[in-house]
Amino acid sequence: MYYPVKSNNTRRLLLICLAALYAACNPTGIKKYADWRSTGGSKGNIRYSSLDQIDTANVGRLQVAWVYYSEKQDSTRYGAMQCNPVIVDGVLYGVSPKLKLFAVDAATGKEKWSFDPADTLANKTWHRNSVNMNRGVAYWADGDDKRIIYTVGAVALCVNAVTGKLVTSFGKQGGIDLREGLDRDSAKVFIAPTSPVMIYRDLFFLSGLVSEETPGHIRAFDVRTGKQQWIFHTIPYPGEPGHETWEDTTAYKYMGSTNSWAGFSLDEERGILFAPTGNPTNDFYGGQRRGAGLYGNCILALDAATGKLLWHFQTVHHDVWDMDISSPPVLVTIKKDGRKIDAIAQSTKTGLIFVLDRETGKPVYPIEERAVDTTTTLTGEKLWPTQPFPVLPKPFARHTLTEADLNRLVDEASYQDILKRFRSYRAGTIFTPPSKEGTLVFPGYDGGGEWGGPSLDPETNVLYVNANEMAWVLNIVDNDPPKEKKRTKLEAGAVLYHQYCMQCHGPERLGGGDYPSIVGVEKKYTYSRLLALLSTGRRMMPGFNHLDSLEKDAIASFILDLKQLQLQEYKGQSKKEDAPPQALYGFTGYNKFLTKEGYPAISPPWGTLNAINLNTGQYLWKIPFGEFEELTKKGIPETGRENYGGPVATAGGVLFIAASADGYMRAYNKRTGALLWKVMLPAPGIATPAVYAVNGRQYVVIACGGGKWGGKSSDAYVAFALPSK
Repeated sequence: MYYPVKSNNTRRLLLICLAALYAACNPTGIKKYADWRSTGGSKGNIRYSSLDQIDTANVGRLQVAWVYYSEKQDSTRYGAMQCNPVIVDGVLYGVSPKLKLFAVDAATGKEKWSFDPADTLANKTWHRNSVNMNRGVAYWADGDDKRIIYTVGAVALCVNAVTGKLVTSFGKQGGIDLREGLDRDSAKVFIAPTSPVMIYRDLFFLSGLVSEETPGHIRAFDVRTGKQQWIFHTIPYPGEPGHETWEDTTAYKYMGSTNSWAGFSLDEERGILFAPTGNPTNDFYGGQRRGAGLYGNCILALDAATGKLLWHFQTVHHDVWDMDISSPPVLVTIKKDGRKIDAIAQSTKTGLIFVLDRETGKPVYPIEERAVDTTTTLTGEKLWPTQPFPVLPKPFARHTLTEADLNRLVDEASYQDILKRFRSYRAGTIFTPPSKEGTLVFPGYDGGGEWGGPSLDPETNVLYVNANEMAWVLNIVDNDPPKEKKRTKLEAGAVLYHQYCMQCHGPERLGGGDYPSIVGVEKKYTYSRLLALLSTGRRMMPGFNHLDSLEKDAIASFILDLKQLQLQEYKGQSKKEDAPPQALYGFTGYNKFLTKEGYPAISPPWGTLNAINLNTGQYLWKIPFGEFEELTKKGIPETGRENYGGPVATAGGVLFIAASADGYMRAYNKRTGALLWKVMLPAPGIATPAVYAVNGRQYVVIACGGGKWGGKSSDAYVAFALPSK
């Protein structure tokens, strides 16, 4: 019931009464955002802490409080560890590089229990793939019933938060097979959520990493039983809004991706789930998925209880640059033109920030549809003529790339090599079309804003976002259908490798960046083990369950150089029922535009940290973030470096961030951007810190996984605090 308040005295009295009521309900004086019970610090994903024991005056005195080795210092090389842990009632819950769930005393790092899914899943009927990436877990409680929901490959597990044992009343003896319930043949789909589920009341939501032929539909499940409650089709079915944006009206039957792999934000009061999505299959060629392609590259606002679409906003139309929305939006209440607006702020790989009304999706700041280059020689391609650009805030990453922007920190010979290569590519502005001669994608596949997401200070509405600025070379190549003529397994395997594997491992199988070389892989994998790997996937590699046994056999024969099999005739099928058309084009891999010395071929900064006032859309400051120490020692100003993971702002005036490839954890003055403290970690902390307090002592903890750039890796969680008295 609503009662209008007519006088200032009445308003003042009402505020006093409300304050008294809040104090009565909150006798300990705990501030909002003082805990870290959800990944990102809150379900609004603002990555902020109201704790202020650590401040700008004393942050330089931080020291290691404890270190927890989540794999017990196993000598095995670890995969990327990107988990932002949650802390509840003095217990920290996190995930190891091999996806072991653990609980430790948040004040000491002493282990309470550890749950190894490998032991459990080996004795279950669930399908387990080998993707071992996890960015967080979710906590739910009802009285003494306390649970952790987290995903391991294609399985969502429910673990008792007190004992570390499976909750057997959930799903099938504690887990649910996420391949089921997607309206596809479960034996052929591949799904492996990497971001934490979001919980609302007794529901949890997920989408996740999927293969190119698995749809990224968003689903809700019952927290208690694991039963699927609703599904939102991110590739709309006939009769659903958005279906008309696909020229191919049957695409929903076989098209994949369009997934919310980055996770979710939630307005609990309104019951609105915000879901960012990636682009549809294929990443770099859209001639076989013509149209705007809803709901690819969209911010979706869904009724959390029912899955009904409330509104959507598409950040890239007909994406052919892999510009997935890479992090959940942050919830913000903007103060603009004398009024408060409940909004979301969405950072993107394009370096743009979209600020939208939370209830309607209408822009808070104007967004212009601007004409972009649509010239292409690719058969069937039909690029979208415009793309959306917010007027404010201005982009936090560069959008243009000319000869004047090339790296002049190298010697003349190296510069001339850069210049020659640059002139052979298509380049200039963001949204330059893909091409066979090579297109420079900038600010890059992994920039400006990445999956770590920004931090928002709700007291000032300043948004802090770290960015990558790295040009990548996109080379489109023709695909050669394997069954167009009679072939041996060697020939067919080469064609299939070209179509499915080259994009990560390269034409010469040498890999690059996050993707390993597979030259000499026959020394590590037998024929049967490689066949299994093609089905299960591993780390960032998805499984190829949509391929039949003959196709996998040909690929394995080619990669392992099995001469006794390679000369046999290939008898694979050229067309499968309800399968997508053979992709006309592939690409040669994820290749960075680098100098001979290994530095970015563009001028610095290569990584930045930005502070933007969302009340005005204006920047407070912008600084390079990260360094190459060998360049710094030469007197070259800090250049910035690639960075993954996000920042956390605190009420103490400090902004904490690890993320950078140089391996440091840093603290900045959030008002000025001045560096206050930095410390070298066991390995780069490509994750977001968590900030919490136990018994009146404030801690900052970071997962130090490393490994992303081929350097050091670790299983360590390191917590920092001020010296105890």
